[in-house]
Amino acid sequence: MNGMQQTVHNICGTDNGHCRLKLVNFEAHENHISHETQGLSRKHLVVRRGKPFKLTLLFGSWSWRPATERLVLTVWLGDMSKRIPVQPSGKQSNPQDWSAKIYPGDRHPKSVTIHICSPVLSSVGLYHLQVNIEATQSTTRYAVGTFVLLCNPWLKDDPVYMPSDVQIQEYIKSDYGLVYMGSNLNISKQPWSFGQYEPGVLEACLQLLHVSPQHLRDKNKDYILRADPVYLSRVICAMVNCNDDYGILEGKWSGSYKDGVSPTEWSSSADILHRWASSKCSPVRYGQCWVFASVLCTVMRVLGIPSRVVTVFNAAHDGDGNMKIVEYYSSTGEKRNVSKDSIWNFHVWVECWMRRPDLGAGFDGWQVVDPTPQEKSAGIYCCGPCPVVAIQQRCRGTPYDFAFICASVDADVLRLIVHNGQVVGETVDTECVGQIIYTKSIDSDRPENLTQNYKIKKREQLVRMRAMLCGAALSAQNASDAGSLRSNAGEMSPGLGVSLNIDEVPSVGDSIVICVTVTNQSSSPRVLTEHLNAQLKEYNSGPQETFWERHKQVHIQPGGVLRLCHTIPASEYESILADDAIVKVAVVIKDVRTKERVLAAQEFSIRSPQITIEIEGGDSIQMKKEQTAQVSFINTLSKTLTGAVLTVEGSGLLQGKHEARLVLLQPGDKIEKTVSIMATTPGTKLLMATFSHSISPGIVSRSFHKVSVVTE
Repeated sequence: MNGMQQTVHNICGTDNGHCRLKLVNFEAHENHISHETQGLSRKHLVVRRGKPFKLTLLFGSWSWRPATERLVLTVWLGDMSKRIPVQPSGKQSNPQDWSAKIYPGDRHPKSVTIHICSPVLSSVGLYHLQVNIEATQSTTRYAVGTFVLLCNPWLKDDPVYMPSDVQIQEYIKSDYGLVYMGSNLNISKQPWSFGQYEPGVLEACLQLLHVSPQHLRDKNKDYILRADPVYLSRVICAMVNCNDDYGILEGKWSGSYKDGVSPTEWSSSADILHRWASSKCSPVRYGQCWVFASVLCTVMRVLGIPSRVVTVFNAAHDGDGNMKIVEYYSSTGEKRNVSKDSIWNFHVWVECWMRRPDLGAGFDGWQVVDPTPQEKSAGIYCCGPCPVVAIQQRCRGTPYDFAFICASVDADVLRLIVHNGQVVGETVDTECVGQIIYTKSIDSDRPENLTQNYKIKKREQLVRMRAMLCGAALSAQNASDAGSLRSNAGEMSPGLGVSLNIDEVPSVGDSIVICVTVTNQSSSPRVLTEHLNAQLKEYNSGPQETFWERHKQVHIQPGGVLRLCHTIPASEYESILADDAIVKVAVVIKDVRTKERVLAAQEFSIRSPQITIEIEGGDSIQMKKEQTAQVSFINTLSKTLTGAVLTVEGSGLLQGKHEARLVLLQPGDKIEKTVSIMATTPGTKLLMATFSHSISPGIVSRSFHKVSVVTE
């Protein structure tokens, strides 16, 4: 179609030796501007439902004779078709049905311009268009091409209508976002290119719908249901992971990624969608939560459903839905991996904007949709859409997957200290889970805090969970892993206050300074034993073995406060630190006489050294104009690094990877790489730089740099 004109194909009837209908002009430029779909496709006209679009019929030697002939359009979606008689402009049409009208001034001897409008609840998909010229004795039919119909967040009657233009700009049109990662004590951000304007991305999104299990099982039913954004979001959510279908991404959370791409190396949805489509729907390796969520956000924005990527810090994975996460610690503070439940330092999902007529107007607005394959929903690996307001108001039983999502942001954490098969101490933490919930702010790289959208402030008096320590609930949940635990924790009189803090979140190469504050709330002096323990962990899994520990005895006076500070030198962790690792520190304070034990714990990520990326002339570049980018890394550590490698790559800016290598990188020295970049399409692109060295292969620094590409 070349975006503009389509030579017609006579599929039935006779032209009496003459070409009646010669060309159809899809007026792509004008329609794309009117429908806010510029750049989404070079192959198809892309329009939004419920809004008229125009096309011009160009006749050959014989023009259309309205006095004796009727002009009728037929639109096809799969095997389903709809006949649309072309009417004069003044005739009333049903907004719930397709319509086609000729407006005054649009009629010429050899051409006619028709304005076509779909119902606001039309199905999303690729439609075929047919033009019929009907006379008394004969009908001539012409296949004239295809167009793509999307949801319309600009239209009030569309279920995805969003009243704010600045919100639509951010959550539909913007092809750039931020993913928040790390830990709640050290939040990092990674730019992400959603890439909806990259060639082939829209077509890959349509292909995704075409190979879904719902479509393969009953394509006509699937086509009909595609009018509903609730249905679309569940289908797409399941298709982003490959666990049940021909989905886009295969997940992997440990081990080697050599037979694919490490999840930390992705920065663009377009790269992933292109690989999936070009491999005939083979899953792309590998994804983790932020990759799944970012790809889902791209597909939803392409289809016209406002969406944003959201990060929950300290997200609970509560498999049994009881809103309680149980953690087990040794008497010296080492966390044991025996619980089936877990807490991820961060988890990323998507919020999609839509009305919920299936639930009522009170549940309209943002809905959680989570494509990371964790638990099954109605037999498939998808999660949501669940209204955010239902989570905040604790509307139990709300579809879809309320219990799992609610626990992710608001479960209570029960920490048990176990010694010789006996529970000897316990604490309940009601604030840890869902501590911070972030998304990118509108038109800004600052975070927007969504925590209060999900969580009403905690009740004045929280129900304690002591009753569950020894009862059936604890045994049923963890008997297979923890065995039968006895508890004497209830026999102890509370009298110690314990907190644990990190003075400053360290960077790689810095010492870790840990401060434990102990308060004696009793009227007697005490002799205490301090057990301090440090373990490494990944953001979504339990900790590894202890790499550092300290034990000491201290005395505290009645009503006294002790501040106990400890230093972990970098040499204790550098050799075992993995990429994006988290440090878990826990302390157990034990009263020597009463045997009372109190636990406090904290987790934090260690900052990687920074890579500097500078674009000649600034971060806004012209399309098809070559620019220079300077990338550099300075060794801020106190030791010489061997086998230093600085790698630069960027989809839509660079072909392949570009490297600089140094055998030795002395403290304070710099490694740098200069590359020439050029973009062939407008939008937001990302340059990614990676630094690694052979002394600590697990420590890798990555930086992402946003580049805005503008047309001349």
